[in-house]
Amino acid sequence: MACDCDFRKFVEEARTCRRFNQGAPLSGQDLDWLVECARLAPSARNQQELRFITVQSGKTLDALFPLTKWAGALKDWGGPAEGERPTGFIAVLVPENAGELIFYDAGIAVQTIQLAAHSKGFGCCIIKSFDVKKSAELLAVPQGMKIALILGLGVAVEKRVIADIPENGSLNYWRDADCVHHVPKRPLEALLVARF
Repeated sequence: MACDCDFRKFVEEARTCRRFNQGAPLSGQDLDWLVECARLAPSARNQQELRFITVQSGKTLDALFPLTKWAGALKDWGGPAEGERPTGFIAVLVPENAGELIFYDAGIAVQTIQLAAHSKGFGCCIIKSFDVKKSAELLAVPQGMKIALILGLGVAVEKRVIADIPENGSLNYWRDADCVHHVPKRPLEALLVARF
């Protein structure tokens, strides 16, 4: 069955989002639906070893936020301000002794969640920089598992656009005076090594 949307444009618009509308919180059902989408994604050898913890409200949401770090390339920005913080998190868990294929599974799952979130008007930030020990304690991660990634989620308020790579060649993202988030991407011809 063909999709009637412009999927390339959809992917272009589904950029990492770091500012959300805290006045429009996600529900537990919203987060469950996103995990359901990830559940249906491909998995190496169909082992389905990923596990998920959702955080939707209350003390846990408030306690997890300061354990995450946002936008390393924006040196003068400390992360989302009050009113623009995520209203949900999904922690992606992997077995501590898993082989390297699990990280392909995690990548596929979080990309699926990011695209699913965008389809609902939600923003998603895939976070690898977080306090591993404190986050695991807070979320009562089961023995034998560890957090691979944390996804910050909410109704998106940040405008994100693709930009050309500047003359200095930097791939760092930046914000303009209107707080539009620019993400430089290499052109297709720089990525395609050969055509046969």
